[in-house]
Amino acid sequence: MTKYVIVGSGIIGLYTAYNLLLRGVSPREITIVAEHLPGDESINYTSPYAGGNFSCITDDDPKTLFYDKHTYTNLSRLQKELGGAPCGLDRYISTEYWDTKPSKEKIESLASYLQEYEIIDQMNLPMGVAYGIKFRSWNFNCPKFLLNFQKYLQEKGIRFIKRKLTHITQAYLTSSTKTVFNCTGIGAHKLGGVNDTNVYPTRGQVVVIKAPHIVENVMRWGEDYATYIIKRPYSKDQLILGGYMQKDNWTADTYKHETEDILKRTTELFPKILADNPYGNDLKDLEILRVVSGLRPSRYGGVRIEKSLVEHNKYLVHNYGASGYGYQAGLGMGYEAVRLALARDNNL
Repeated sequence: MTKYVIVGSGIIGLYTAYNLLLRGVSPREITIVAEHLPGDESINYTSPYAGGNFSCITDDDPKTLFYDKHTYTNLSRLQKELGGAPCGLDRYISTEYWDTKPSKEKIESLASYLQEYEIIDQMNLPMGVAYGIKFRSWNFNCPKFLLNFQKYLQEKGIRFIKRKLTHITQAYLTSSTKTVFNCTGIGAHKLGGVNDTNVYPTRGQVVVIKAPHIVENVMRWGEDYATYIIKRPYSKDQLILGGYMQKDNWTADTYKHETEDILKRTTELFPKILADNPYGNDLKDLEILRVVSGLRPSRYGGVRIEKSLVEHNKYLVHNYGASGYGYQAGLGMGYEAVRLALARDNNL
């Protein structure tokens, strides 16, 4: 009997299913329906392309701060249930720089829960950087993690159906389906019955290199750019270099000039990439494994987590719009969406 249907099998959809299990919902009552499943690749399926780490890129509104903190502090349980770090979720030290100092609220929130948290002394900051921290982060091997997460949910008894829906009402699979979670990310823009024109892509391009000598993250956030180095765990020494944040750009194409710019910015930010490279100390010595672009599912107005009555005793719960922070905030987003879904009073 399918009582709960989740539309979308990206990280937000899987986190939502996991939260249902944590709240005691029987896995036999949960079905995930999606056009793309873990293992698939499509420019319209963002989750496999993510850099996949816990960073400090998110906003400083109270809800987002909660989503981040909830995710960070609860990932250890999920990691354990998926078999430990080899599931594609491991921990590395991350150094993060800002050209403009974050708000007091953001800094206080991060300091309250990040492990091995350290403020970097001003004299040790790169030129042009106003503030910096170090902490123990979470890193995802996104394709591997999605596959292992799906396997875990299936073994619990959750059913996956590969199907493209053209209207959200098609997700009410049977008369017993009482609640549908819309976790369609970028797909919410065109899905019938949702058609959220506030949804737009923020395109990114990354360069994946082989770098056995790098086992940490380094990130720099500017007003109109982002430069980041992310270690991909259990990937045979892959390192993700990025990137771009191009608003309302739908292209899946990758560009040589962007690759060159990414390599220049990342090696200047973190010279160790070249200095300690066992294959040589020049850009041409970097072993490039892959160059890809992805579309972050952004939304004007931010994340949408809402519950509405569709008809008598049938509900729709929206949970999308995480942009580039689905992995690091999505467990908290799923917690809130499930809380709304299971609340008896629709006003809660």
